[in-house]
Amino acid sequence: MIPAAFDYIAPQSLDEAMRALAAHGEDAKLLAGGHSLLPLIKLRLANPKLLIDLSRIPGLNGISEQDGKIVIGAMTTHYRIESSELLKKKCPLLPETAREIGDVQVRNLGTIGGSLTHADPAADWPAAILALGGELRLRGPQGERTLVAEKFFLGPMTTAIEPNEILSEIHVPMSSRRSGSAYRKMAQQASGFAIVGVAVSVRLDAKGFCEEIGVGVTGLSDKAFRAHAVEERIRGKKLNAKLIEESAALAADGIEPLEDLHANAQFRAHLARVYAARAIEEAVKRAASRR
Repeated sequence: MIPAAFDYIAPQSLDEAMRALAAHGEDAKLLAGGHSLLPLIKLRLANPKLLIDLSRIPGLNGISEQDGKIVIGAMTTHYRIESSELLKKKCPLLPETAREIGDVQVRNLGTIGGSLTHADPAADWPAAILALGGELRLRGPQGERTLVAEKFFLGPMTTAIEPNEILSEIHVPMSSRRSGSAYRKMAQQASGFAIVGVAVSVRLDAKGFCEEIGVGVTGLSDKAFRAHAVEERIRGKKLNAKLIEESAALAADGIEPLEDLHANAQFRAHLARVYAARAIEEAVKRAASRR
């Protein structure tokens, strides 16, 4: 289908983009990689009168190490994250997750910020950012504010970002000694989206006890979430196969699983338990090797 007519601008600064967004309100849409927005426009499920292209704004694209954290610009592509040597050393969960997104064309143009703000219930990035305890930096007319990832995702295609705000950066902690991570999912064959995906970040002490763990789940519910029941079952304990299996069995507790043509609710819950166990097992294995 041919989209309705719209105007297009490419601001040279974040302030310019925010002014345009404020001036046009609901008639404006921000354009990042375009993989989520453009299909909606072609189907006329979205009919913006103005597209604000963020690709020419300096500072929104890049990966750096600042004050003991990894900072990723919202316009950084999936491929740049996948291929980043810094991330492979300091936060390997992100390159691993990026490799699981779509196909080569999608990874070359799609952006982490676009994916997070679109908040598709089956997207890969939310699970990883939740597992890492990431923070999202938002810029608006009143200045900057930071939200932890758990407070950002509110529902299907719904986030806590205000209509006049722009996601500028994602902050995640760097991995440390005896830390490990993993992302495991069952993907839809046509799109690559997760039927269920589980991201895990774990840190062990010198005796193999779990000091900290984050478990992010996508695809199971109408929004990505942290599996606190799994985390609480593991945190502070000596990890072994039996404990991992028992903990992973709690992955769908308190959740109403989605049901669609890809999987019914019962199967999705089963997948969440299976992939939680696999991701935890692999993350612990990697943590044990980083002594």
